[in-house]
Amino acid sequence: MRDAPVTEDTLAAAIAHELRREILRGNLPPGAPIKERDNAERQGVSRTPMREAIRILAKEGLVVLRPLRSPVVADPSLTEIIDQIQVLHALELLSGELACQRATEAEIAGIGALKDRIEAIYGEADTLDVFELDMQFHSAIVAAAHNAALADTHGAYMARLWRARYLSARRKLSRDRVLRQHRAIHAALAARDVDAIKTEVAAHLGAMIDNIRDHFREETGQDRMDRSSGPTEAAP
Repeated sequence: MRDAPVTEDTLAAAIAHELRREILRGNLPPGAPIKERDNAERQGVSRTPMREAIRILAKEGLVVLRPLRSPVVADPSLTEIIDQIQVLHALELLSGELACQRATEAEIAGIGALKDRIEAIYGEADTLDVFELDMQFHSAIVAAAHNAALADTHGAYMARLWRARYLSARRKLSRDRVLRQHRAIHAALAARDVDAIKTEVAAHLGAMIDNIRDHFREETGQDRMDRSSGPTEAAP
C-alpha cells in the first residue's frame, strides 16, 4: 500500500507537532518569539505550511499571535491554568461516567492495553513519548463515552493544557502515583463502577494542580491561587 500523499494540511500538522514538542521540551520557552522565516528555513519547508502550523498552535492556545510582530509562545498565569484545569476536571468526570455506561468491551480492552504500554516504557523511554501515550489513555476514555460534543470540548481543553500537563508529568514524585491511578481508573471502567471511576479520575487530576503550583513557585515564585479552589491532588 502506498503512503498517503503529503498535502499542505498534513505538512502543517507535522510541523505543528514538531513545534509543539519543542515548546514542551522548553526549547521554545514561554514568551519566546517564533520567527516564521527562521523556523521555515530550519525545518526545510516553505513559509506557507509554517504559517499554518503556527495558526494551529495558536488555536490550541500554545502560541499567541501578534499584529505585525512575530508570534510568541503562550505564557499563561497560574490562575488561568487552574481555571482551565477545573473545567477539564469536570469534563473528565463526565467522560468517566459515560464511558462506564457506553464503552464497548473492545474499547475497555484497548484502554487497558494503553495502560500496559505506559507501564512497560515508564522510566525507559523519552519522557515526552511517555507523556503523549499517557494523553492517548485519557483521550481513549473520552472517546469511549461516545459523546461528540464532549469529545470536541475535551480536545480543546486538552490542547490548551498540553504544556501544563507535561510539566506535571515530568515531576518524578508523581510517577508511581500516576501508574497506580491508571490501574485504578481502568479497573473501575472494566467494572463499570461510576462512583469508583469518578473518585479515581478526581484524584488523578487533582494532584495536577499541586504539581503546577509547585512548578510556578520554583520557577517564578508565583502562587496566587487560594488552595481551597478546585481539586487538591494531581497527575498529568
